[in-house]
Amino acid sequence: MGSIKKYVAEFIGTLVLVLIGCGTAMTVGCDSEKGCGYILTAFAFGLVIVAMAYSVGNVSGCHINPAVSVAFWVNGDLDTKDFLGYLCAQVLGALGGAGILKAIFTLGNRTDLTNGTLGSNGLAGVDGSIAAGLIVECLLTFVFIFAILGVTYKKANHGHVAGLVIGLTLVLVHIIGIGLTGTSVNPARSLGPAIVAAIDGNTTPIGDVWVFIVGPLAGSLLAVAAYRFLMVEPIEAAAATKVEAEVEAVEEIVEAVEEAAEEVAEELKEE
Repeated sequence: MGSIKKYVAEFIGTLVLVLIGCGTAMTVGCDSEKGCGYILTAFAFGLVIVAMAYSVGNVSGCHINPAVSVAFWVNGDLDTKDFLGYLCAQVLGALGGAGILKAIFTLGNRTDLTNGTLGSNGLAGVDGSIAAGLIVECLLTFVFIFAILGVTYKKANHGHVAGLVIGLTLVLVHIIGIGLTGTSVNPARSLGPAIVAAIDGNTTPIGDVWVFIVGPLAGSLLAVAAYRFLMVEPIEAAAATKVEAEVEAVEEIVEAVEEAAEEVAEELKEE
């Protein structure tokens, strides 16, 4: 039952991410020259992460992103069974979020300001260059996952601010990435809208969606490798130093107690 609850949490979180994030893009547009819709969309995605981190985070860890789940799986913090369950839940959640958006905009007779793509990612901002798109998505995902690994490391004791830091980091990568690829850094977030758009007749996003699967996954793996090399040993060394200091403090207290006990014993003998 515990695993099912985790998968449901991942489904809900990813659905909300696509619903709010892509929905904002569809509503206000993402023209980097005008700026307003661009920034609103960046914050929409980031604030969803903050909201979900402090709600479903206690259940599943709030991955709501296959790239995050891959990082935790490779890092040994997520077993294979839950890893596969998370992936399925995330993709289904993204499909659900995109489907709801399609229904809302159709029933409400609203124009999708992302050219009918339901907020899908694309390569228009990099002149259709697959190589540029892969580089952008790989590097932005690297930054995002690297921050997540650092802020969620248990011995660093950042737990109470983790959701805020992760959410703001997602805003950060969106600020530069929206004008280039629309910023995926999340294969499920890209796949859901692309599939629903294709079902609706717009097959352009689905043709490039592999870029937004390969790029983020590659960036995630690079982040894990870099984190292990740069971060783990220093943090563990710092933790070890802290433990040594605590042990020394306890030893000093014990010595002081022993000295006091000896003094009391001597006074009693004199009496």
